[in-house]
Amino acid sequence: MARSFEDKRSAHQKIAATLRRQITRGDLAPGAKLASTPALMEQYGVAGTTVQKALLMLKDEDLLVGHPGKGVFVKGGTQQAVSPAVYMPPAGAGEPYRWITEATKQSQRGSTKLLDVGAVAPPHEVAMTLGLGEGERALLRKQILLLDDEPTELTCSYYPLDLAEGTAMMDRRKIRGGTPTLLNELGYPPRAFVDEVSSEIPTEEEVVALELPKDMPVMLTFRVVYSDGDRPIEVSLLTKAAHKYRMRYRLLVT
Repeated sequence: MARSFEDKRSAHQKIAATLRRQITRGDLAPGAKLASTPALMEQYGVAGTTVQKALLMLKDEDLLVGHPGKGVFVKGGTQQAVSPAVYMPPAGAGEPYRWITEATKQSQRGSTKLLDVGAVAPPHEVAMTLGLGEGERALLRKQILLLDDEPTELTCSYYPLDLAEGTAMMDRRKIRGGTPTLLNELGYPPRAFVDEVSSEIPTEEEVVALELPKDMPVMLTFRVVYSDGDRPIEVSLLTKAAHKYRMRYRLLVT
């Protein structure tokens, strides 16, 4: 016999969740006008203040916008699908980082902001994946990826020091074509990658970096990139706002 379970969220959180799903899945299209507050009050059986709290949540998430005297309209659209595989091949000679070229294809302006570069003691699961012993360090390159000047992804990428030392990866500056291009030039081409995607409660750093609204979870991808001989050459923690993006994978079935 199935056990009884109750959604203990407040009424305005439940209403916001329903409207959010309708927006992100396309049932409420960008520019669509929401029903009036009295109509929503009747639909959900709640007071006007509860409806206003729900709408305020979605305005903070940049999904709704209010126009005085006209109503409340859908501002954001469906979640943007991200296909990780398109970013894996090294950029061609003289080409920019693939994040930028792929954004252009979507009529967006892609850019990056480098936050930190240095040898650090990596998180436990990163050290284990790179085969590092206790006290061994890895190179960290931390950056924010932006679309149309809006922060989209906080990226913390770790590299074995024996690959990075003596290269431009150690410098606190951007690399033409990105680190995948440089690693390829050094004889470590990407051959495969493995993603583990989870939903997480954001840290303070992630909230600030991604300018997240209150109580919004993030989508965290733990990515390992392998070169020849299944050698891990990069381990990244990629953090995105969960309400704006979805991951898209196309896998061949054999």
